[in-house]
Amino acid sequence: MSALSKIDPRRSLMAGTVWLIVALAASFSIAASLWVGSIARNDIVQQHMRRLALETDQLGTDLSQAVASRLDALGAAGRTLHALTPAVFDELQSAYPQLEWIALVNADGSVAATRNRGGGALAAGSTVAGESWFTHGVREPWIGVIDSLAGDASAPAPKGNSPRFGQLVAPLRDANGEVIGAVAAQLSWHWAPSHLPHLSEAADPKDAAQALILDRMGMIVVGPRELRGHPWVGVAEADSAGSAGPRFEHLADGHILLVARAPVSAAYGSASPAWQVQLGEPNEHVYQRADALRQRIFWISLCLGAVTALIGALGARHLTNRLKRLTHSAAAVGRNQATRIDVPPGRDEVAQLAAAFARILDDLQRERSELLALSSDLERRVAVRTREVERLAEESRYAAVVRERLKIARDLHDTLAHSMMAMLSEIRLLRRLQAHDPGLLKDELAKAEEVAHEGLIEARTAITQMRLNAVRDTGLGAALAKAFERFIDRTGLSGEFHADPDAARFGDERAETIFRMAEEALRNIESHALARKVRVSLSAVGATHLDLRIEDDGVGFDPQAPHPGHYGLVGLREQARLIGAELRIDSRRNSGTTLWLSLRVAPAIL
Repeated sequence: MSALSKIDPRRSLMAGTVWLIVALAASFSIAASLWVGSIARNDIVQQHMRRLALETDQLGTDLSQAVASRLDALGAAGRTLHALTPAVFDELQSAYPQLEWIALVNADGSVAATRNRGGGALAAGSTVAGESWFTHGVREPWIGVIDSLAGDASAPAPKGNSPRFGQLVAPLRDANGEVIGAVAAQLSWHWAPSHLPHLSEAADPKDAAQALILDRMGMIVVGPRELRGHPWVGVAEADSAGSAGPRFEHLADGHILLVARAPVSAAYGSASPAWQVQLGEPNEHVYQRADALRQRIFWISLCLGAVTALIGALGARHLTNRLKRLTHSAAAVGRNQATRIDVPPGRDEVAQLAAAFARILDDLQRERSELLALSSDLERRVAVRTREVERLAEESRYAAVVRERLKIARDLHDTLAHSMMAMLSEIRLLRRLQAHDPGLLKDELAKAEEVAHEGLIEARTAITQMRLNAVRDTGLGAALAKAFERFIDRTGLSGEFHADPDAARFGDERAETIFRMAEEALRNIESHALARKVRVSLSAVGATHLDLRIEDDGVGFDPQAPHPGHYGLVGLREQARLIGAELRIDSRRNSGTTLWLSLRVAPAIL
């Protein structure tokens, strides 16, 4: 067997079983990997979203606490106006390095004292009455955000690339609670880089996540320099719009970010948050770890499926080896290379099947031996029967020749014998007339010529009927009707003819014999009966018998009396016996004659 045949499932049960196991293992492993991978991918994405939400909330909380603590420190300094000295400023800046400058402002907006780190933005004696942070801060504690540094000559330059976060302002009050000024500070804070490594495993965390602070109107107040002062333009996906947790948003440049936001509320007595902290991560980074995990699950499942298929193939090969040996044994028996089937040991289905095949083979071999013996005996008997059949066939052919001779004899009797007898009678009459009355000779010669002519016509008719078969072509009823019509025309007698439709259709070889018998009976009436009226009837009796009745009112005769030299009645009885019909002739002197013929026929023939 070739290598291709061994792995062709159409020619090897083991190959088909192995291919089935491989297909099932591959299908189940792929389906399981896709299903488990999809679940794992969704779980990883959900975990990432929860981590991002927690980081955002933590960042917002940290920022709120940090700003609130600094605002509390300024408020505490404002409540102790007498202790607000340059040493206090130094302590505040030492405790909170993000405070770039601190200033004491009178109620009219003039700067009473200031402390600037790395160069001052506010000078003592200058006025800030027109600044928005002052007008708000003298009424209540206030947090402000610097939207732009352009044109602000009084603002100190930021350190490095750190964004300027905003102003913190707390009002100053006297012992009666009257506002007499305000304490202000400029806050600059390096806050985002310390949180980004927790959100991504990328080599450069800044490329993986983005941290922003938005004001109440959605404007970006802290973030990359190119985004500050612009509104956030992310559009939430339809299935996540309105969600309070992290959601995917589409940007104008086609990128998709996973965005989480948390409020920053640090102002005293303020119900609404001052800012919102926002963390965003690109969509591809969100799904990177999930897709990698799904691919690992897919390949692990495929490897497990391959191992399963290999183990299953080895097991299938081991299980089908017994069946394979049984197949080879049966094939060897079929090629006549062995006489018995090798039955493997054991009680499993293969052993039972092999035992059943062995029993069937033994039975077949025994039956084959018996069949060979019977065949030999049958051949001997066939040879004997063949010789017997040949002998019977020879006798049958001789009997057929005898029957044909008898038929021809009857036909000659019915045609030529009658004609010759009539001509003989005419010749005898002519001889007597020649001797006693020559004057009548001419008329009798004409009559003799007519008799000879009629005999010739009858002979031709008989020959035609031998060559043609009117009964087979038209049925017994139609043939009898035409023969009776010719009889009436020839004899001038009165007559009646009747045939049942069912009986008239009868037309096998027996119908021909009945037709000949009817013609013979009519000729006898014409020659001997001296009748005036003839009646012929053909009828079906039930569904099994056919009756023919021919009656005349002639002189009659004795049917039992011998008639030497006349064979008409003998021929009628012979023909009736040949077709198995019952014939009865009733006749008495001067009482007419009745011929009755009854034939048993099959129902389908009538």
